[in-house]
Amino acid sequence: MAGVNSEKLKRLRAWVQNYEWGRCGAEAEVARLLALNTGAEIEPNKPYAEFWMGTHESGPNVLFEEGGEEEEEKEQQDVGLKEWIEKNPKVLGHKVLEKWGSDLPFLFKVLSVGKALSIQAHPDKELAKELHEMKPNMYKDANHKPEMALAITEFRALCGFITLQELKEVLEDVPEIVELVGTASAKQVMDIDERGGDTADKAKTALRSVFTQLMSASKEMTTKAISKLKSRLLLKSQLRSLTEKEELVLQLEKQYPGDIGVLSAFFFNYVKLKPGEALYLAANEPHAYLSGDCVECMATSDNVVRAGLTPKHRDIQTLCSMLTYNQGYPEILSGLALSPYITRYLPPFDEFEVDRCVLPKGSSVVFPAVPGPSIFLAFVGKGTMKTGCWEGIVTEGDVVFEPANTELVITATTSELQLYRAGINSRFFHGL
Repeated sequence: MAGVNSEKLKRLRAWVQNYEWGRCGAEAEVARLLALNTGAEIEPNKPYAEFWMGTHESGPNVLFEEGGEEEEEKEQQDVGLKEWIEKNPKVLGHKVLEKWGSDLPFLFKVLSVGKALSIQAHPDKELAKELHEMKPNMYKDANHKPEMALAITEFRALCGFITLQELKEVLEDVPEIVELVGTASAKQVMDIDERGGDTADKAKTALRSVFTQLMSASKEMTTKAISKLKSRLLLKSQLRSLTEKEELVLQLEKQYPGDIGVLSAFFFNYVKLKPGEALYLAANEPHAYLSGDCVECMATSDNVVRAGLTPKHRDIQTLCSMLTYNQGYPEILSGLALSPYITRYLPPFDEFEVDRCVLPKGSSVVFPAVPGPSIFLAFVGKGTMKTGCWEGIVTEGDVVFEPANTELVITATTSELQLYRAGINSRFFHGL
């Protein structure tokens, strides 16, 4: 990307995580972006899960600095984005500095999900601090991790607990769950009067009890229950069409045989995002991404408390005690049209917002100067970026850091240009 080593914009070399749930080889958007961004060769059997843009120590970005003729000289000139921001804190803007200090408060990603991620939740700030102090090797930082996923392809996820009525139906229709949680816990749910004044509190208490019982079941009992469930559903499939949730559970069983997460999927909302739709996740809310590609943004943290659908460490006690046990379908964001070309996604968190920009060939758009920093990802196509008296070329795979108080004009040149921008939530600056 010619010219982006100017004083205004900084081109970044992103970081990729090869978690085993990622899509393999060239079918992963993450692999495509990695090859374009760094020149790395794509390995066909290697999973490419997450493309990180930001300063988190688990996946730090570096600035591309051209200047030395030898490769060795170029490597010596590479500077970490975090280090550069610490030396140039004004690029964050004074309000961001006051609130979050001399670091980028958000982490920007692209995810390529080949199989289900773990059933997980992210701690709030208070719990994150406790977990980091107690288990620093497992919980790498002391920050909370609210996040938002914006679908690139159809994107499927489990998110939040189903309603009380739906939970009652699950306990009626899935005897294998009742076997694990016990009839007393199941009855506690079934006996709740949905017309009562204290229904919500009773429902939370009963849900906490039954979910904790389920997640705490022994490996032997879990394996037996899942085997019975699988046999029952396969038999049912010969007599009737299975429900979407039943089909999902059978898919999860293939991916994670004998895992308690297979059964717990019945407790969660099954969400299917269309491209351009977004889902946000507050602290202490359970979720599991299932398949598809998405853009994701979050507070700068990598804290995850896992309890199912994973070969990694499970912290079931922490997860079951931290959840809010709120029930109901999550809010789906369609975005706010700022112009014919830009759609903005505003979650209820100060740290970030995401813009999706689709520019037809030959058209231009202005991103006005804002009091905080931004990161731009050129996802598809080619164009130009212009700030003041400087202009440079931007092509797909490019990642660019834009300092605070910088107006940016983007033009699509040879074809349609698709970009994503992450920045500080604009409501933060307006005091909303």
